[in-house]
Amino acid sequence: MSARLFVWSLQQSRLAIAALLALAGIVLCGQGLWIHAKAILAQVLLEQAFAQTLTTGKPVKPWSWADTWPEARIEVPRLGKTAIVLHGSSGQALAFGPGHVERTPDAGDHGTAIYAAHRDTHFAFLGDVAIGDEIRVTRRDGATFRFRVTGTDVVRWDTSGIDPLAPGRRLVLATCWPLDGKFSGPLRYVVRAEMIGPTALDSALR
Repeated sequence: MSARLFVWSLQQSRLAIAALLALAGIVLCGQGLWIHAKAILAQVLLEQAFAQTLTTGKPVKPWSWADTWPEARIEVPRLGKTAIVLHGSSGQALAFGPGHVERTPDAGDHGTAIYAAHRDTHFAFLGDVAIGDEIRVTRRDGATFRFRVTGTDVVRWDTSGIDPLAPGRRLVLATCWPLDGKFSGPLRYVVRAEMIGPTALDSALR
């Protein structure tokens, strides 16, 4: 092989490698954009399903093949953030919105309701939530409750110290830690809040 042919082959190999790297980058970027686009589109469909739930009083699936349905809407007025909370916290549910963790009470009932979501989509705003912020929860039965943020913690998923059945009416929002991480791990960032009143439910019970 002549020197000129060798140099040409080397240049072609470098171009091929560069093209493959560029293609891989495009694919990865496309996947990232698709995840965010899917999250945004899902919330639109979930808002529509939740509106129907409030009107009919019955669970409404956001699309025919869904194995979950809207349970509540959460709002953080200071940040202008809102999200529809889904029934259950399976990976499939969390792909489309925050999930209501199984075996925890409904927000506003006695105990601690826990909502979990991904840090890079629906709970990307948790790092901006501050102590004293108000969180509003509208349940599927139309009752609205107000909570005040009392603290934030970083805990292991299996040693959070959160007791869903402890006295009081509380809300916990949880996501993975660190908030800018790219890989899953054992740590969770939790925002703790206590209910403030009066509430629609309390008024109805009087």
